[in-house]
Amino acid sequence: ASKLKVKLNDGRTFEAKLIGKDSATDLALLKIEAADLPTVPFGSSDALRLGEWVLAIGSPFDLQSTITAGIVSAKSRDTGEEIRFIQTDVAVNPGNSGGPLINMRGEVVGINSQILSRSGGFMGISFSIPIDDAMKVADQLRSGGKVVRGRIGVQIEPITKDVAESLGLDKPQGAVVRMVEPGGPADEAGIEAGDVITLFNGQLVDKAGDLPRLVG
Repeated sequence: ASKLKVKLNDGRTFEAKLIGKDSATDLALLKIEAADLPTVPFGSSDALRLGEWVLAIGSPFDLQSTITAGIVSAKSRDTGEEIRFIQTDVAVNPGNSGGPLINMRGEVVGINSQILSRSGGFMGISFSIPIDDAMKVADQLRSGGKVVRGRIGVQIEPITKDVAESLGLDKPQGAVVRMVEPGGPADEAGIEAGDVITLFNGQLVDKAGDLPRLVG
């Protein structure tokens, strides 16, 4: 976009400045020069419980200020993205993306992002970016204009049942190192191709996809 505008419910419209954006999480931080802005409190996405009621606010199909309700179906849902999502059965449709997911205390706990659908319409499964992760991204964008993530210099692949058995592991858990970047952190630490990483900084690597998130 060559120009960004923010329109408020009271009819005011402001030109916005892009402070930074992060394509990996599909988040951006905007700034407007305005006074007397209403605010909402932030909650904790980590504190969410399965079955807890939540609300989504947005403008689906240009129907402004629409509220839908549902429950938290799952937490830390892995869809192959950079982050793990909050899964709900709250109705989310085109125009809801970017809107808040709110708990029963009126606190923002997520940002509505995606749906799982075979038809293009809502089918009972929607995903929201956890607000704890979103605020970490916002803090980095505010301070430096971009998000910096860690890397250790390995290419990995999922561990199969056969490989797990050959290594004496109880179950296929962790990430198999396929290649090590010469001179990278993993290379300097003595990691070799064929190694299986099961822990990172004391945290369990259950699936191969967990490792990049933990390192990042």
